[in-house]
Amino acid sequence: MRILVLSNYANGLYLFRKELIEQFMDDGHDVFISVPPDENCDKLRRLGWNLYETELSRHGMNPLKDIKLYKAYKKLIRQLKADVVLTYTIKPNIYGSMAAKACKVPYICNITGLGKAIENGGIVSKVLIVMYRVAMKKAKKVFFQNEKNMAILQEKGVAVNNAGLLPGSGVNLTQHPFREYPSEEDGIRFLAVLRVMRDKGIGEYLEAAKDISKKHQNVHFELVGEYEEDEREKYEPLIQSLEQEGCLKYYGHIDNVDEVMAKSHVVVHPSYHEGMSNVILEAAACGRPILASNISGCKEGVDEGKSGFLFEPCSTEALEKEIEHMLTLSEKDRENMGKAARTLVEQKFDRRSIILTYIEELKDITG
Repeated sequence: MRILVLSNYANGLYLFRKELIEQFMDDGHDVFISVPPDENCDKLRRLGWNLYETELSRHGMNPLKDIKLYKAYKKLIRQLKADVVLTYTIKPNIYGSMAAKACKVPYICNITGLGKAIENGGIVSKVLIVMYRVAMKKAKKVFFQNEKNMAILQEKGVAVNNAGLLPGSGVNLTQHPFREYPSEEDGIRFLAVLRVMRDKGIGEYLEAAKDISKKHQNVHFELVGEYEEDEREKYEPLIQSLEQEGCLKYYGHIDNVDEVMAKSHVVVHPSYHEGMSNVILEAAACGRPILASNISGCKEGVDEGKSGFLFEPCSTEALEKEIEHMLTLSEKDRENMGKAARTLVEQKFDRRSIILTYIEELKDITG
């Protein structure tokens, strides 16, 4: 088959769908990738993937740009003579699906999260839901990453008869092995791995880092992740200030997150909304206890009280309470929490199960 994969972010494919795409190629399929151009595209080229750069604005709705994107997808589907189209993230899901439907090509969608545009309500949310309903009506399958997201959209008439549920993107348990819990002799390191933007809970994390550091000299906070450019001006001065005060170590965007995670003791994920948090799954695979927002897309990856603790999102107070809770435990307790986290992902989030699900869907298409 000739498979066209549409996404809004090259690095997302590299980190979370590489095994799936390589399995397609190993099975003899021709795979083509369409993503907007950025520095991460070189990673995909080095893997030998067939890459087509398609201009896409990840944020906001601009009718002229979005119509252009739809036309670009339709042209690409016809040019490549695609037999099936796989879509990920909001705009590829909507405009890629519409293009595939117009070209009468089977398509499979993956709703990786609803995003603030839908969850915040309002006119934009209503427009997007209508577009989802139209775009996904003829999809071969619409995969959701948590039950709440599926229920919200099905109540609005989206993917009522063609929905499926996946455990997020899963985690490659071989590439993300269990790491022995490090000594706490030099202090306890809390780590957040997130895109620096409001909706990932960066504000609460930075406030907590400042407050807790003042109370506990043996507690250290670290941060990995790139800036969301339209929010850089808001958060960069604060991060630099906390670094100067010794409250935070900021790594920026790095490719060796596993190495930093292996040296940490607790992973914190204060996001406001998720499809299924890959950070939580990878932290659990590493064998680290987790503090996470009590929301769909995060709580599924935490066995409350056994592998970590949950807290209400958008609340610095709630986050700090659970950090303090974690600090009341013994070093052995935290180590055992990490082991429980690893057991949970082994049982429920092995990425191989997702690959097998997609292979079955392709078999149904070919008959």
